[in-house]
Amino acid sequence: MTIVEKILARAGGKKKVIPNEIVMAKVDVAMSHENADVVLKSFQEIGVKKVWDPEKIVILFDHRVPAESEKTATTHKRIREFVREQGIKHFYDLKEGICHQILPEFGHCRPGEVLVGTDSHTTTHGAFGTFATGIGGTEMAGVWATGELWLKVPESIKIIVKGKFRKYVSAKDLILYIIGQLKADGADYKSVEFCGPAISEMSIASRMVLTNLSMEMGAKNAFILPDEKTIEFVKSTTSKPFEVVLPDKDAEYLETLEYDVSDLPPQIACPHSVDNVKPVREVAGLKIHQVLIGSCTNGRLEDLAVAAEILEGKKIHPDVRLLVIPASRKVYLEALKAGYIEIFLKAGALILNPGCGPCLGAHQGLLAAGEVCVSTTNRNFKGRMGSPDSFIYLTSPATAAKSALTGEITEPL
Repeated sequence: MTIVEKILARAGGKKKVIPNEIVMAKVDVAMSHENADVVLKSFQEIGVKKVWDPEKIVILFDHRVPAESEKTATTHKRIREFVREQGIKHFYDLKEGICHQILPEFGHCRPGEVLVGTDSHTTTHGAFGTFATGIGGTEMAGVWATGELWLKVPESIKIIVKGKFRKYVSAKDLILYIIGQLKADGADYKSVEFCGPAISEMSIASRMVLTNLSMEMGAKNAFILPDEKTIEFVKSTTSKPFEVVLPDKDAEYLETLEYDVSDLPPQIACPHSVDNVKPVREVAGLKIHQVLIGSCTNGRLEDLAVAAEILEGKKIHPDVRLLVIPASRKVYLEALKAGYIEIFLKAGALILNPGCGPCLGAHQGLLAAGEVCVSTTNRNFKGRMGSPDSFIYLTSPATAAKSALTGEITEPL
C-alpha cells in the first residue's frame, strides 16, 4: 500500500484499503481558526452538548488579527466563550501566529495520524508524514461531535525530485513549476508523495512549502516521506508517541513523475491563477507597487533570512511598499535575534504581526485598482488582495526581496 492507504486503513480499523474505497476514519487532530464560528453553529444544530474530545481539537485566531471590525471582534468573543465552556485545551489566541505554522511548532503534527482542518492549506502538515486535508464547516461539526469522518481513499502520485538548487532558487520555485506543468486540476483528489535526493536535502521549512501549495494543483493531501529530519523535529515539539508510516516498496501509483532542479530558474505565478507559471525572466521589468513577504507558505525563518540577505544595507524602491509578516511569534523572535527585523526596518519595510491579513484580503495591506503586488503567498486569484482590478504575482522570498529593491519584477540570480 501507499502511505495514504496505510494511514487511512489504520484510521478506519482495516487491514487494507484500495483507492476510491470509502472509510470511516478516526480523526487525531481537528483544527479550526476564526471559521470555528461557522463550525460552532452547525455543531449546535446537531444538538450534542459536548465535543467528542477537547484534547484533540485545536482552535486559534490568525486570519483577522487583531480584529479588523466589530463583526470579527464578536466572532472572536463567541469562540473564546465556547473554548472555555468545552474545556478545549489547545487554544491559541491572536498572539501566536498562522495555523499552519502553529500546529507543527506546538507538536500537533505527527507521522501516521489523521489531521483535518477548516482551511484549504491544511495539506501543509503532510510535510510531517501526516494525512492532512482541508474540510468544510459542517463536516468539522460532525468531527467535533463524533471524532470520525467519511473519507474516500485517494489514488497516489509519486513525485521524485533530483539535483541541487542554485542560489536563490528554492522549494517555492519548484512547486510553482510543478503546478505550472500539472495545472490547477492535475492532482484533483489525489495523494501526492514527494521523495528523492533533493527532497531529502530540504529543510523542514522548505518541505512545508511543497505540501502547502500542493492543494493548488487539486491535491487531497500531500506527503513528504518521513525521515530522520522529520522524526527529530516532531520529537522536539511533542512527547506523544507516534508511528512512522512509509509506503510499501511494491505500492502502486497512478503516476510517477521526475524533476531535476539543477537548472530550474526562478518561477513566478502570473495573474489570475496559480498555474499560470512562467520563468521570472519572462515578466522581468514589470513595474510593481507592493511586495509581501510572509504567510503560511513563506513566512518562516529561512524565508526571512534569504530576504534579509538580499536587502541588507540597501533601501527599497521609493515607489514600493514592502510588508513583512513572520509566520509566528516564535519566528518573529528568532528573526529579531538574528537581526533580520532591523535589516527590514532599515530597508524601509513595514513589519506586521504574525497572521494572514493581506493574503486573504482581510486587512493590513490591500491593493487599489491597477496596483501590482509581488507576494510570497499561495493564491493570486482576481480580487484576492483587494481590488478586482489589481494584479498578484506569486514568487519566492528571494524574487520578492530583489523586486522590492528595483521597483519592478526582477530575477534574484
